[in-house]
Amino acid sequence: MKPGNELPPLEIPITRTLVVAGAIASRDYQDVHHDAELARQKGSPDIFMNILTTNGLVGRYITDHFGPRAVLRKVAIRLGAPNYPGDTMVLTGTIEDVAEETATVRVVGTNAIGRHVTGTVTVTLPAGEAG
Repeated sequence: MKPGNELPPLEIPITRTLVVAGAIASRDYQDVHHDAELARQKGSPDIFMNILTTNGLVGRYITDHFGPRAVLRKVAIRLGAPNYPGDTMVLTGTIEDVAEETATVRVVGTNAIGRHVTGTVTVTLPAGEAG
């Protein structure tokens, strides 16, 4: 684990079920996350993923790579292009900094229309697992 190391990409199909389930699970009942007709009335071509679902997927990306004993210390993300059903988001990551068992990873998630999410995740690994 060294600065500049890249994590393997993770492709996540954006399904209608994922968008709606993520919104419900995070108690985000805004109609733009589950009602396509109301989303269109508000100017969106379809429902779109909420930030809490994106945040969870970024966390999953990091823990899938570093393992179940990794502890997310800080997740700081910013949304860009919406994730619509039928698209695929590809998450990529680059290790920016390493200090003892803690790493800072720059994460970018892109879809067909651009960057959906950018940010950094600070993750700590148990002693001896930082490799």
